[in-house]
Amino acid sequence: MSLSLIGIIFVQSYYISNSISNKEENFNFNVKQALSRVAKDIETEEFRDYVNKLRPLVIKDVNIIKDTTAIRNLYVKQENDAINETFVYSYGILEENYKLSPALFDIGLDTISIKKIISKKQTKVFKTNEIDGKVSNNEVFANYGMTDKILIDDYYRDFAYRTPIHQRTTKEKLNRQLELKLHQYDINIDYEFAIYSNDLATKIQTEDFELEDQATMQVPIFSEDNGNYNYRLLVNFPDSNKFIWSSVIGMLGLSILFTSIILIAFVTALTQIMRQRQIAEIKTDFINNMTHEFKTPIATINLALDSIKNPKIINDKEKVKRYLGMIREENKRMHAQVENVLRISKLEKNELNISKEGTSLHDLIEDAISHVELIVEDRQGHIETELKASKSSVLANETHFINVLVNILDNAIKYSPDAPKITVETVNVGNNILVSIKDEGSGMSKAAVKRVFEKFYREHTGNIHNVKGHGLGLSYVKRIVEDHSGHISVTSEKGKGSVFTIKLPLIS
Repeated sequence: MSLSLIGIIFVQSYYISNSISNKEENFNFNVKQALSRVAKDIETEEFRDYVNKLRPLVIKDVNIIKDTTAIRNLYVKQENDAINETFVYSYGILEENYKLSPALFDIGLDTISIKKIISKKQTKVFKTNEIDGKVSNNEVFANYGMTDKILIDDYYRDFAYRTPIHQRTTKEKLNRQLELKLHQYDINIDYEFAIYSNDLATKIQTEDFELEDQATMQVPIFSEDNGNYNYRLLVNFPDSNKFIWSSVIGMLGLSILFTSIILIAFVTALTQIMRQRQIAEIKTDFINNMTHEFKTPIATINLALDSIKNPKIINDKEKVKRYLGMIREENKRMHAQVENVLRISKLEKNELNISKEGTSLHDLIEDAISHVELIVEDRQGHIETELKASKSSVLANETHFINVLVNILDNAIKYSPDAPKITVETVNVGNNILVSIKDEGSGMSKAAVKRVFEKFYREHTGNIHNVKGHGLGLSYVKRIVEDHSGHISVTSEKGKGSVFTIKLPLIS
């Protein structure tokens, strides 16, 4: 299951990573395409504007002084009387000289002189009038004149590269072209742009543009004759990562959701398996403990019965009475253990009816101490009381709360390898009373402290059962204290003893 889960996560991560990589490559390609088209359109628009300024060369303009000189001229006229037509052919090489006003180009020169060598061919066919031999107004002709082309390309390039970049294009024009071309590629995010000349910034740039080697896209713009470029168009996309991730965020979210569900189910299953294993171990320990708890009383009862059967004993009333007392005590002991188990079961099912009334907690402590006092004295120990609380009235069930205190005291006695030394102290804290029961016994490990109030739990001691019990006493204690709106906690250190603290609300 673990390997499968790791495999699923790896495959999903790999697929999403590839999707993001492909989206990023596609984004970069589309941006490059859009920028290339923008650069080309800007160059074309500049050239077109320049040609439009020179167009008056082929139409008369007050700002242009035109001087035409014929270098070579050929004129042929051929009449065909049979079909009543006159064929006229002309071909010439002309030299045209122009002087342009500098106002056309916004440059600080006096005049611009241009020399143009052109060839011109013309063919016409006329109908001859049969009566007077003149050309009629109704003429049919075909004009094959050469296109009036201004050979300005080389001049345009030389002229353009001597013009500052901010006079060749504007930030607004460039922004309009970028917005249009990027929109055609479905790229609708914010961008910053600039034109750099040989790695130096120019006036054509947005306010927030920053040159970043990894994130900045660039294409050349305004090419030279030899194909080199002095200028580069650079564009940044501050939200490019958001744009790229937006296409996979839905898939990523679903992937994380379903993987989380699988992971939670997997962890839950493992937790339940471990929990069931712990429960099985606890039940095994409980059965072993209960076996040892019942084994001794049963053996004692059997020995007592066998003794009573002895003819020498059966007539001795004192010995019979003694053995019957032993049987009664062992029977009461087993009955108490069974009652303890049943009491816990009823507590869990909320079937145990606990009625409460106002009583002094100090009185309950004294009663509980009296129940174990003989056992402590028998082991040559002592219980010291420091009842410092000035207010001790609580709402409690006398029987059950005495059992709580007896259980804690009994544990303090059982888990003291030497003579038990127990201190019971009370103090008032706000509207509560705190009862602390401190012993100097064997103590508990940190793991045991965390689980000491769990049902059936006993600190693992292997096959050693020197301390009798079945792990129900402190579980019962916790349930009763909580039923009294109180709280119980324990601090302990291995080899140094334990301190159980009960907090209960006071009543007026």
